[in-house]
Amino acid sequence: MGTPPDPHIAELADAMLARAEELGGALADVIFTELDFYSSGTVVTKDEVAQTCIANMRFVFESLAGDVQIDASAAERTGKARAAAGVPLPAVMAAYRVGFRFMWERTLEEARRRGDIATDAVLDAMSRILVAQDVFTQAMTSAYRAQLTIQVLDQEEQHSALVEALLFRRITDEQNLWEAADALRMPMSGPYVVVAAQVPAIGKLALPEIANRLDVRDIRSAWRLLPDLQVGIVHVRRPEVLGAMIEVLESVASDNVGISPQFLDLATTSDALRLARLAVGRTGRRAASGSKVAVFDESPLAYAAVSAPEVMARIGKSVLGSLDELPTEERKILVDTFEAWLDAGGSANETAAKIFCHPNTVRHRLHRIEERTGRSLSRPRDIAELCLAFEIDRRTP
Repeated sequence: MGTPPDPHIAELADAMLARAEELGGALADVIFTELDFYSSGTVVTKDEVAQTCIANMRFVFESLAGDVQIDASAAERTGKARAAAGVPLPAVMAAYRVGFRFMWERTLEEARRRGDIATDAVLDAMSRILVAQDVFTQAMTSAYRAQLTIQVLDQEEQHSALVEALLFRRITDEQNLWEAADALRMPMSGPYVVVAAQVPAIGKLALPEIANRLDVRDIRSAWRLLPDLQVGIVHVRRPEVLGAMIEVLESVASDNVGISPQFLDLATTSDALRLARLAVGRTGRRAASGSKVAVFDESPLAYAAVSAPEVMARIGKSVLGSLDELPTEERKILVDTFEAWLDAGGSANETAAKIFCHPNTVRHRLHRIEERTGRSLSRPRDIAELCLAFEIDRRTP
């Protein structure tokens, strides 16, 4: 602390030390009276605050009594404890201001009562208490922030692990699902969607600060970074939430993003992840022209095409296998023409207008498909097989 204190100040400090427990209890009363956060007593009890006040006073008055360095370990313990208890830092800072004001006022009262302490000595004591306040406050805030960082990292790791457990079907029973939803601050009932975003590189976020950005829109979400994707579970509590979420995703996405169909039960999260993965590639319906975000189509054909992948792959191969013998560009033209023809309700004229060619060209291409696949576009059963086969082809990564 520098030069030794005045002997009268040392005696004053000893007198204050003797009253530390009494003053600590009185200070706790003041804190609980003046500060609204503490008055409820639900987070930190008055006895806990009193013990902290006593410890802080002892360290301050011990430093005032002799030429010793201030030991701020009590302040560090307070910072850690308050962060762990969830006390907001401004509330702790306010308690420190009240505490040091109280400490100085009681010390001044004692000095006046004794009447044998020079003004310069009292001012020196005040200076020492102010230095102690600065050192203690700095030590407390540093410890508080360090503890808060640890808690945030632990919470993020826990949340990330829970999200992974849901994504890969490691949690299935209702009680554990409820606990996972509670820990993630996620409603237990849906609808939800899974969002999968392609990462720019392993370990790099595809959607930086996405949870905070969605929180601002009052959209609850929980995220996990995988080697190839950044994946999130998002609660879609109202129909308009989906549009707001897509808007946010568009603003931050660096690459393709896929969104699963909505689902109601967290136990089926892993199924939704598979559909979101498919939507990341060329199998999703783009949210808008040129959009990076694609939503998995909820049509029955889309679901059928991605269910039982091995079976569907065999069906697609058996129907469209002969198209694979064609040059890539020619095959693509036939596929695109068939899809346009379906969208046009089977009208060659409307299809031609949509893809900018002559109706006879459309008819010729459709005839080529019939020849290659052995299916007729005049037979409903054959059309159904072709529709499913082309849907499988479109949704195969």
